[in-house]
Amino acid sequence: MTEQDGAEPEFRPYHHPAAGWGAAKSVTRFLVRERELLDGPRAILKMNHENGGFDCPGCAWPDDTKGLHLDICENGIKHVTWEMTRKRVGREFFAAHTVTELSGWSDFALEDQGRLTEPMRYDPDTDHYVPISWPDAFALVGRVLSGLDDPGQAAYYTSGRLGNEATFLYQLMARELGTNNLPDCSNMCHEASGRAMQAALGTGKGTVDLKDWELTDALFVFGVNAASNAPRMLTALAEAYRRNARIVHVNPLVEAAATRTIIPHDFARMATLRATPTGNLNVQPRIGGDMALVRGMAKAVLEQARTDPKALDTEFIERHTTGFADYRALCEATSWEEIEHQSGVAVADIRAAARIYREADRSIVSWCLGITQHEHGVDTVREIVNLLLLRGNLGREGAGPSPVRGHSNVQGNRTCGIDHRPAAAFLDRLGEVCGITPPREHGLDTVGTIEAMHRGEVKVFVGMGGNFALAAPDTPYTAAALRECELTVQVSTKLNRSHLVHGRQALILPCLGRTEKDHQRGGLQSTSVEDSMSMVHLSVGMKRPASPHLLSEPAIIAGMARAALPDSATPWESYVEDYDRIRDTMARVLDGFEDFNRRVRLPLGFRIRQPARELVFHTPSGRAEFSTATLPDVVPAPGTLALGTMRSHDQWNTTIYSDDDRYRGIRNLRTLIFLNAEDMRERGLAEFDEVDITSTAKDGSTRCLYRYKAVPYDIPRGCAAGYMPEMNVLCAIGDYSTQSDQPIMKHLTVTVRPSA
Repeated sequence: MTEQDGAEPEFRPYHHPAAGWGAAKSVTRFLVRERELLDGPRAILKMNHENGGFDCPGCAWPDDTKGLHLDICENGIKHVTWEMTRKRVGREFFAAHTVTELSGWSDFALEDQGRLTEPMRYDPDTDHYVPISWPDAFALVGRVLSGLDDPGQAAYYTSGRLGNEATFLYQLMARELGTNNLPDCSNMCHEASGRAMQAALGTGKGTVDLKDWELTDALFVFGVNAASNAPRMLTALAEAYRRNARIVHVNPLVEAAATRTIIPHDFARMATLRATPTGNLNVQPRIGGDMALVRGMAKAVLEQARTDPKALDTEFIERHTTGFADYRALCEATSWEEIEHQSGVAVADIRAAARIYREADRSIVSWCLGITQHEHGVDTVREIVNLLLLRGNLGREGAGPSPVRGHSNVQGNRTCGIDHRPAAAFLDRLGEVCGITPPREHGLDTVGTIEAMHRGEVKVFVGMGGNFALAAPDTPYTAAALRECELTVQVSTKLNRSHLVHGRQALILPCLGRTEKDHQRGGLQSTSVEDSMSMVHLSVGMKRPASPHLLSEPAIIAGMARAALPDSATPWESYVEDYDRIRDTMARVLDGFEDFNRRVRLPLGFRIRQPARELVFHTPSGRAEFSTATLPDVVPAPGTLALGTMRSHDQWNTTIYSDDDRYRGIRNLRTLIFLNAEDMRERGLAEFDEVDITSTAKDGSTRCLYRYKAVPYDIPRGCAAGYMPEMNVLCAIGDYSTQSDQPIMKHLTVTVRPSA
């Protein structure tokens, strides 16, 4: 239960600048509530600072290139304070509460109990978690893993909180054990981005860095609620506006970051309440209509090229791309009527966005999950790349594709080996350097793992961070799958739903948080992370650990590995003594990590080389490749709506801080659905009327949520939105993209009716 239960819900549209005094007041209230008025401000002075600071465990937005002090945001402070809480969950707590009882608690109440303090084992006879020593916990894991008939009967999940060094050890353990079953949170968020850019440019990452954001003439921001999900982007948007760069926001909802802001560390503007606009144009496509919108922008540019030779970068296209003629023909064959119909955007507005793009010498296109969590997510990202290629917006400063990754090290996880479809060259190097024989068969991703657990084919699930039971789609199906396991292991900092949805045997293994000091035999250790623009830098904790019984993530991984692989030649114990040893091995295995230990200690770290930025394309043609996908039909059938799930402002992934969503004007309510006012009138609904929401899956099956409150919102007709993880139940396990295997959580087909 949250502290707001019982309070009346409120909806008052938010008209204030993003961040500013609203953020300052929210942070102050949060620090008071969590009783962190001393350590909270101390953390603010250490977070995202080079030379001994720790990396924010929240979003993956890069640190300021100038080493800016107070390079922080409201949600980052909340995330850190939530981790540094003085509340503790020890053996006394578990002795007082059965798992059955705890299963009836809200997700807020579970995490609000505080930090886990010692390893715990589930006792089915008493329905309690009971203490277990670290050696016994590792022995249990090793016994079950070594007793499997096939190494593919285990899956090793990771969230984006895992540092690079632990990530490398984790994938090494899985592959030495004999499996590529390495599902991760990227399978649910940016898998489409990686696959699309790999196909088009030969790299799975964006090519721009923060310096490019400071130099570009035009920014196009697609499908991201930046003020909540990447709040430090607000600084880049405000600075871009002040130097007369043009900014276009594309989103079904006009979010707070697309209006105006006051940056909290801009003390003069805070004192004088002077807000800075953060955009020049807002475009609101229907859910799933972004691809048609981008096709329309490309069509407009190509039409202009008939009379203006400067509309296209012909030299770039001829020297560095392939497939242009086919793409041009496709754009010409796609009618404006179809583009307008599928995008839900008037042709005049599409031409206005295209004009900004055409008139800019250098353009960046940035996007997040509003683009990727669709059936056609890969095609949409490739369409974005097509648009960039038309004007040579690649391989030069201030231009290129810029996906906004979510969790702080989700990109580093993939770089350092968390990939269920590893490249042969990576496996060759890993085997040669580490003296193992890595498996070659592709492993299971997130959806594949859930389905395999459900069938009884995956018997062990190890989760490194995150809250898998809530983050995954089709919540009851996922829960049933986890309960089929022989053993579930959750490496966590706080109690969450995934500890209560467990296998026949279950372990909770508590780890250090990123804010905490990590002392090993070799002294105080640092870990590294990679941000969403390929910068790698060190993170050093500042606070005494919440409990003397906590272990670091590398130590936990090494303990499990040694127990499961008692004869392994891998120096697991030596790696844990000094993380420099892990980095030395990583430098020999990973491209771009050469001389790792020296380079990562440079001020602000180092950037991993991006070949496509240098116009080197590791594609079959050796060039950047235009794509020619047909436009999908995304117009909802009569009587149905397209629903996208999203986070509230007072939330980070599955962690919910309160029932408020300040930027969308909501207080004391999460069980809601945002609807277009005309769609509400058509259904005879008024504000806060209760409705039942039914989703229809690809296979025709249905799932329901009952007695949600309807809230009128500025969203296109035929579209609806609501909060995850509550609405994850509506996404069937089979509703994933055939292009990326991602659950299509941003594009569910639903009907909404008044509750009986």
